[in-house]
Amino acid sequence: MLAVNYSTIRNNLKSYCDKATDNNETVIVTRKNEKNIVIMSLEQYNSIMKAARNNEYLAKIDRGIEQLTKGEGTVHELIEVDDE
Repeated sequence: MLAVNYSTIRNNLKSYCDKATDNNETVIVTRKNEKNIVIMSLEQYNSIMKAARNNEYLAKIDRGIEQLTKGEGTVHELIEVDDE
């Protein structure tokens, strides 16, 4: 992980973008008033977002199992749909 100030990034943007994509490096761009940002590859970003979605999905499953063990579930008839 690299931390670089805004002026340095502005002057060397291509170099830092290449580091993010080619070396899978995360670049923190430091700015005034701690309004920092992060530069990372799209591949790394997508991986993080996928992990977050998976965690949300697993948490929903855990809540459902917990509700069932407490007897809070309800039984429903399955609805069959014709493929016409």
